[in-house]
Amino acid sequence: MNPMQALASAEKNTTWVLFFSISITIIFSSLLSPCLSDPRITEASLYCGTGRPPAGTSLIPTFVKEMESLSQGVNTHHWATHFVNSSTTGLLMYGLAQCHQDLSHTDCLLCYAASRTRLPRCLPAVSARIYLDGCFLRYDNYSFYGESTDPVHDKVNCSAESGPFHDETSRLKFMADVGLVVGSATRAAVASGGFGVAATAKAGEGVYALAQCWKTVGVEGCRACLEKASVAAKKCAPKREGRSMNAGCYLRYSMDKFYSDEREEEKRRSSSRRRGLTIAIVLAAAAFAMLSLFGAYAAYARLTKIKAARHNLGQVPFSLNKSSLSFKYETLERATDYFNPSRKIGQGGAGSVFKGTLQNGKTVAVKRLIFNTSQWVDEFFNEVNLISGIQHKNLVKLLGCSIEGPESLLVYEYVPNRSLDQFLFEKNKVQILNWKQRFNIVVGTAEGLAYLHGGSKLRIIHRDIKSSNVLLDENLTPKIADFGLVRCFGADKTHLSTGIAGTLGYMAPEYLVRGQLTEKADVYSFGVLVLEIVCGRRNCAFTQDSGSLLHTVWKLYKLDRLAEAIDPCLKNEFPAKDVAKVLQIGLLCTQASVALRPSMDVVVSMLTNKEKEIPIPNQPPFLNASVLDPASSTRSYSTQSLVSNALTKVEASYSSSEMSSSNSSDVQTRK
Repeated sequence: MNPMQALASAEKNTTWVLFFSISITIIFSSLLSPCLSDPRITEASLYCGTGRPPAGTSLIPTFVKEMESLSQGVNTHHWATHFVNSSTTGLLMYGLAQCHQDLSHTDCLLCYAASRTRLPRCLPAVSARIYLDGCFLRYDNYSFYGESTDPVHDKVNCSAESGPFHDETSRLKFMADVGLVVGSATRAAVASGGFGVAATAKAGEGVYALAQCWKTVGVEGCRACLEKASVAAKKCAPKREGRSMNAGCYLRYSMDKFYSDEREEEKRRSSSRRRGLTIAIVLAAAAFAMLSLFGAYAAYARLTKIKAARHNLGQVPFSLNKSSLSFKYETLERATDYFNPSRKIGQGGAGSVFKGTLQNGKTVAVKRLIFNTSQWVDEFFNEVNLISGIQHKNLVKLLGCSIEGPESLLVYEYVPNRSLDQFLFEKNKVQILNWKQRFNIVVGTAEGLAYLHGGSKLRIIHRDIKSSNVLLDENLTPKIADFGLVRCFGADKTHLSTGIAGTLGYMAPEYLVRGQLTEKADVYSFGVLVLEIVCGRRNCAFTQDSGSLLHTVWKLYKLDRLAEAIDPCLKNEFPAKDVAKVLQIGLLCTQASVALRPSMDVVVSMLTNKEKEIPIPNQPPFLNASVLDPASSTRSYSTQSLVSNALTKVEASYSSSEMSSSNSSDVQTRK
């Protein structure tokens, strides 16, 4: 029974019922404590093979399909194997992904997403494997599933630091303890299906070990793998930590407890529940005997205090309770008719969007985020607080958030018309956009992006500019959506390195390949969007016939035949000179060289100033992946959606003479 339920019951029932409810609430509130998770995404080892695919073939389509299939298995079972045989290229790929058994479901998905983000650094190698401290990911061009050891690639990592030993005796004792826990964890893993932990708990001087075999090696393979791993790991002592990483298993010891012991935790929770229930019964009996006004009053006061303390899961800053940005979860539930499917108006990589009506009659859009942000509530709210201050006629306003319920919610202003892609690409269009409307959408989107990049105190990179993220209001004024919780950085930070997030076909080459993120990545995406608006065609990044829209427009530009690219729905009712100018600006924005792309301020100036001269664009990049399934090119890969669409880096080739040689240092941000 939670505090709010207890309060409702107290108002309707007798004094002893009130006291009983309060007693239970007090006890369980004191026994429950938040448990912070740890996906253990520290990289322990990365191996990239030396083999390459045959000349003229690309490994990317096979890799993408393999990773997506593994994602589904990891999401369901915490491990997966998959095999791809590409009929187009003849390439084979076998994959294996597995989380350590002690990770929670969410942490497993986060760990897998991190491994999938980093493994593409090995492309175009036909084999690679990565060990994170919480999971393993490997692909190869042969079936390796039964391998338990690999004399060439098995590896051991020892930390650089030794333990804080007082004398030789304590050092020898530590080495003996390492041997003991490593052996115990190994035996436990072999006996229990592939996973085991062990510890010599001694305040401040304990040694902890974890052993994990892959599901593909079987009992004997697990035993052989861990026996070899044990010998290697023991040699790390007296170092603080040691990791053995073999083809079929992972073994680690440390002076710090790094794993989650679910059995211990369950025993603790079970014991706490029993104690709580016993004490609650005693208190209830005492309350029933007393039946005093004083007891009822004191209990009511205590309940009120607890309700305030437990508000927002006990983790939200008190300032948030008073903030106008904070919405109660129950309020948004009622506003959306408890997230009724009939109220759903959109689905993105970060979550579903529902139309809601608040008690004051105001209509809002409520986004249910896929991942609960309760572990970083303060930071989450701070970002909402920053983004909510960004106001522009071409940006969807973020009204606030709710982080007190079982999931996190974002509240946006409601934009009545649909997204731009539905006006451009749907077969049964409700309305055909004329040239003036399209031009206004281009200009408005450019002005919104220019404001994000430099019109406020923060410089904000959207990272996923595309037609479905441009909403149209009742006057067809464009409003950029989904810019909440994007990357913000100060003027002294030139670029930052993050997990890839965006949509294939709109992503700038330097971001796609190297993870280099600047405002120019948004400029590139905007350029692609401009071409789509004018041509009425999606930019499928990888096609097998006529090439991408970007490629097509570039070829027609070089042949001075741009009129052939314009959307037939316009029926030649447009000023040819103005259309050619807008297409030329789109090509300028999509140049391979980061330095040559104009800023969004310059783009706005070129669009609105008829006298401004438009530079001649250089060749855009062309992705070396002509056989990738076209359906993949419009699939979104989001940071908050680390589960089934884990972040993927893809190789690309583009003219070396057009590439920027920026070597600025990366700035690591929260993933």
